[in-house]
Amino acid sequence: MIPPASPTLEHLLRDLAPRVLASLLRRFRDFAAAEDAVQEALLAAASQWPAQGIPENPKAWLIQVAARRMADEVRAAAARRRRESETAAHLGVLSPGSLDTEQDDTLILFFMCCHPALTPSSAIALTLRAVGGLNTAEIARAFLVPESTMAQRISRAKQTIKTSKIPFALPEPAERTQRLRSVLHVLYLIFNEGYTASSGDDLHRPDLAAEAIRLVRAVRQLVPAEPEILGLLALMLLTDARRHARTGPGGELIPLDQQNRQLWEQSQIAEGLALVAEALPSGAVGPYQLQAAIAALHDEAPTAAETDWPQILALYEVLKRISPNPVIVLNHAVAAAMVHGPETGIALLDALEQSGQLPHTHRIAAARAHLYERAGNLSSAIENYRLAAARTASVPEYTYLVAQAARLTEGES
Repeated sequence: MIPPASPTLEHLLRDLAPRVLASLLRRFRDFAAAEDAVQEALLAAASQWPAQGIPENPKAWLIQVAARRMADEVRAAAARRRRESETAAHLGVLSPGSLDTEQDDTLILFFMCCHPALTPSSAIALTLRAVGGLNTAEIARAFLVPESTMAQRISRAKQTIKTSKIPFALPEPAERTQRLRSVLHVLYLIFNEGYTASSGDDLHRPDLAAEAIRLVRAVRQLVPAEPEILGLLALMLLTDARRHARTGPGGELIPLDQQNRQLWEQSQIAEGLALVAEALPSGAVGPYQLQAAIAALHDEAPTAAETDWPQILALYEVLKRISPNPVIVLNHAVAAAMVHGPETGIALLDALEQSGQLPHTHRIAAARAHLYERAGNLSSAIENYRLAAARTASVPEYTYLVAQAARLTEGES
């Protein structure tokens, strides 16, 4: 039995996994086999390091273990094809001294997974799997598709990477721009999973959020003049600034309007506001800049009651026109409710549900429950709180939603 890893060890292995995978891909060019080898190396580390201690160079250790497995697989395949000696000579021996690279392997892996040979949805799914460390079920929830569909999509993407002989290197500047949209969307989804985990006992996965912020900073260095990169970085910083106020002492969820704003990270807010000010006048405004502007309005409000909801609604109106995805439509409905009353928001949420764009998710029911409560329709609020609780895989969200239903039930009796 593999002993449970400590949180510190888990974070270290999660951070190293994409870098180890990138090193193997540079050498062996087989995505699926490399991913399997990395998983074996991570299991070996989780088993051995608690007793033996973390090696001085944990990345080198993981690469050596994974590379041995890859080399064994390659040699076995070569023997079957009567070319073992030639293949072994070509692969050579991987030594710790040759592991380091001047470039960020994780960033190279991002751009590799977002190659034009893949469809945008496949590229994003594969990157979330290989770099973000999300499992297939989590990625399926992000795309609002069945898990089996997502598994097939990721499998096909790996095969495309293998057969297309995509070079493991940062693309030329013109190609970087071509792939940038997919790269930014992946970073956005990874951050969202880190800020609000779609499943599990914890509301946050801070390691994922921090890695997304680190990587978007790296992308900014590669493409410094792109306003949407500034917008995405601002959005992440302004949102992550609230993280410490989102949970109570027991890990319970605290909604935005009830948070202690003194706990918000002011240095992140200041940097985010500066980035918004830099990005918005730079030309055509994109969805990340608009979302960052909305986050800025929330963060600048001294209290929840002083939030500039008319301005937020106006920004959502623009955002809905240029990026009409269902989550934006849902948030627009909530903003409309804050300006025009809960009945307006409920009608918009009903229309969104009837469109079928957000199936099998708790989000519509949770938002509708809050609006029904504001409208004074407690029985409908209770019904929707319970429905949302039944649909979420997040323990903190489930606990919060059940508690809201119980609170209103007690108030009715």
